[in-house]
Amino acid sequence: MKRLLRYLKDYKLESVLGPLFKMLEASFELFVPLVMAQIIDIGIRNRDMSYIMKMGGVLLLLAAVGLTCSLTAQYFAAKAAVGFSTALRNDLFRHINSLSYSEQDAIGTATLITRMTSDVNQVQSGVNLTLRLLLRSPFIVFGAMIMAFTVNARAAMVFAVAIPALSLVVFGIMTVSMPLYKKVQRQLDTVTRATRENLTGVRVVRAFNRQESEMARFEESNGQLVRFQVFVGKISALMNPVTYVIINLAIAAVIWISGKQVDAGIITQGETVALVNYMSQILVELIKLANLIVSISKALACANRISLVFEQETSIKDPSKEDGGQAAASLKDVPKVQFNHVNFAYKNAKADSLSGIDLKVEKGQTIGIIGGTGSGKSTLVNLIPRFYDVREGAVLVDGKDVRQYGLSELRDKIGVVPQKAVLFKGTLRDNMKWGRPDASDEEIYHALDMAQAREFVDEKGKGLELSIEQNGRNLSGGQRQRLTIARALVRNPEILIMDDSASALDFATDAALRKAIQEGTKDMTVFIVSQRATTIRNADQILVLDDGALAGLGTHRELLENCQVYREICLSQLSREEVQ
Repeated sequence: MKRLLRYLKDYKLESVLGPLFKMLEASFELFVPLVMAQIIDIGIRNRDMSYIMKMGGVLLLLAAVGLTCSLTAQYFAAKAAVGFSTALRNDLFRHINSLSYSEQDAIGTATLITRMTSDVNQVQSGVNLTLRLLLRSPFIVFGAMIMAFTVNARAAMVFAVAIPALSLVVFGIMTVSMPLYKKVQRQLDTVTRATRENLTGVRVVRAFNRQESEMARFEESNGQLVRFQVFVGKISALMNPVTYVIINLAIAAVIWISGKQVDAGIITQGETVALVNYMSQILVELIKLANLIVSISKALACANRISLVFEQETSIKDPSKEDGGQAAASLKDVPKVQFNHVNFAYKNAKADSLSGIDLKVEKGQTIGIIGGTGSGKSTLVNLIPRFYDVREGAVLVDGKDVRQYGLSELRDKIGVVPQKAVLFKGTLRDNMKWGRPDASDEEIYHALDMAQAREFVDEKGKGLELSIEQNGRNLSGGQRQRLTIARALVRNPEILIMDDSASALDFATDAALRKAIQEGTKDMTVFIVSQRATTIRNADQILVLDDGALAGLGTHRELLENCQVYREICLSQLSREEVQ
């Protein structure tokens, strides 16, 4: 939580004024029992209506001033809490975006969503309640005890015994409940993950008729969350009845002790009423304090979870931010891309996903990458824009290790068409300009022509103002893939990576796409990852991967003669005549 308190630095004034006005309100509240005592002992005893009215006016004045102070405190506390959570959420989102794929994979999407939403909201609520009540409640508790001693020291000794007993109950329950709230939030991650999986994979669930089993799985996760919440709720619920028992016993003791003193003429009836009122104030404030501590316990648990995300540092460091990494000019006599004895393993993996990869790619070449499922094709091309870092060896672009580039400088050279076509809510023009905000409409239409997307865009009749729904759900799979290819081409990158990005296209469209890219990219270096032999057979060089190792490298005809793995792939997809 200490790490997160820095987000209140811009709200120092509000963080002081909020509690200050609450303390002022509490001070006025402490005078109310004394005024009531005066009304009873003087006004009612002497049947002095004017005095009663005058003191009643004092009570109304105290109430009005207290209400004003309370509203002012609420305003400043709310302003500080909302500002705190806004800055925290912005920084958390920025930090999550700075993490590499490895850290995001390790933490999990569902957990990150929960911490961005539910956890931040809990912390915001905790900050708000802390500013309003954390000082006010103890102030009234101890203030009421001190005021009680000014009325009658002997009766006030009950307060001195009751308050430590109440504190023991409150802090004891807090100590037990805080770890349990962390457990509740972890289970909430599980429920969020199950929800996200089912909503994103709803078509698969229905296609396999797994609705009942998925509902049962969700019900089990949700039931576990409910059980955790009920258990911790039962512990927290002990606070109110236990505090009520202690306070009511204390009130009975005060009435018994002060009643005897009233009979003896030591104190007045009004002072007895004042003592009972002070004890009632303590009861109300301790109940507030108990509920406050429950909320703070939740907020602290959530704050710790958020801090863990901030403590997670990215494994991919950006040299441009650390030491002002300098841009390197392209060199004529070096390969455009080079893999130099590359070994790579995913985080916590027991074996390498890529091993012993050596490859030189010249400027303007088209490289086809093929291999069985899980052979490391996507992993290989993800090393070029440095989505992951190699374990051993180096990946070089223009003769310079990618780890020496600033991330922006490196990725400005590269256009990526991911394996899963992802589009964003907005217009077609907005999506096309993601890689290059200054792209003209003519350049966008040229890219759509190359990507074989112009025809269906024109058919929809809205041009670049075509509305794209979230994740492109108003488009077919093939249309989404063609638009993601066009988006990468708009950028006019030096290196184009197409990671199995034409799998939803028919063979005619796929062939037209490959021809257009070959004719229209000129000096662009292109990497095409595909499961289809027809897609990569005309590439300048074909890289064949088998279980993370380089099984073959050459042209289509060379590999048919020299690479058993490639020959088997071709024969499994094509006839013998087509293979030749």
